[in-house]
Amino acid sequence: MSNNGDKSLMRIMSHRDEMNLNRLTRSGGDAGKSRREFIDGNGILESGNHGGPDNLKLLRPGPFSTLLVSTLLINSSHTQKHTHQVFEKEMGKDVEVGGHEYGAKDYQDPPPADLFDPEELTKWSFYRAIIAEFIATLLFLYITVLTVIGYKSQTDPAHSSDQCGGVGILGIAWAFGGMIFVLVYCTAGISGGHINPAVTFGLFLARKVTLPRAFMYIVAQCLGAVCGCGLVKAFQKTYYHAYGGGANELAEGYSKGTGLGAEIIGTFVLVYTVFSATDPKRNARDSHVPVLAPLPIGFAVFMVHLATIPITGTGINPARSFGAAVMYGKDKAWDDQWLFWVGPMIGAAIAAFYHQYVLRAGAVKALGSFRSNA
Repeated sequence: MSNNGDKSLMRIMSHRDEMNLNRLTRSGGDAGKSRREFIDGNGILESGNHGGPDNLKLLRPGPFSTLLVSTLLINSSHTQKHTHQVFEKEMGKDVEVGGHEYGAKDYQDPPPADLFDPEELTKWSFYRAIIAEFIATLLFLYITVLTVIGYKSQTDPAHSSDQCGGVGILGIAWAFGGMIFVLVYCTAGISGGHINPAVTFGLFLARKVTLPRAFMYIVAQCLGAVCGCGLVKAFQKTYYHAYGGGANELAEGYSKGTGLGAEIIGTFVLVYTVFSATDPKRNARDSHVPVLAPLPIGFAVFMVHLATIPITGTGINPARSFGAAVMYGKDKAWDDQWLFWVGPMIGAAIAAFYHQYVLRAGAVKALGSFRSNA
């Protein structure tokens, strides 16, 4: 091979070895691994206890081993510093430096939403999100109310002797939780996938959405719920009135306080799950969380329905209760309607306060800022 050819080959191998060096140093330094080997056509290298390039040893020579070792030594100081920075970020924690200062965080909280943003009203994305909330709530009520009415018709003693027929309470809970999972997945990138005035109210209190957006979301959700129940009534008018129209009512034997408490706790579970699943710090640390966020939210709805269907029929969504009451129109549904607004709003407010000011230490940060300013 000519001298020019040798030089070209050396330049290619130098570039290749620098790439291999980056892979090596990024993988070094894992806890619990005191020895790491780098296997390549250039030979086998072993790192010391700290996994840094300063501790590399050549175990088996290869045709270009001298060049590789030289590259490692030349870049050792730079890559060692880069390695520490990589692991600081991957650990998802604030790393202490020098005992007093802290490195940059691996996430950044979005700034609090303004109470009112006039510019937001001029954007198509604002109105597109409202439409998405309307359609999602319509589909949610259509599927779930149909499931409830179908179950009651299949277990009606006047029409069937099989009291174990139909989907049962478990199937109803799956219908509600499954639809929330599907619809949140579909609309999260457009409107945030609220589909519930209580969720919107909690996010508003946490300053995640503006007041006009929260108000319009709630209006769209209520109108969507009315239209969804209207479709069910139009398709199954006889069954709709005979089997309660899917309306939420306090079951016999339970006091108003019990029903209110069930709605508060149930909504707290749901909204708390929403905050946890969409936490920006968790999203930064675990890249798979944004994709899986609809799943725990759907499961929260499922679990709450299992617990509270026998008490209130499970509201935890004022739009769901409102839409069914409008279409059903019976006095009992309207007499208990306040339970399904007051309870969820209280539960959402508690969840917002707990997540923002306790778990995320918002109160402590605010107090510390006040003291530093004083």
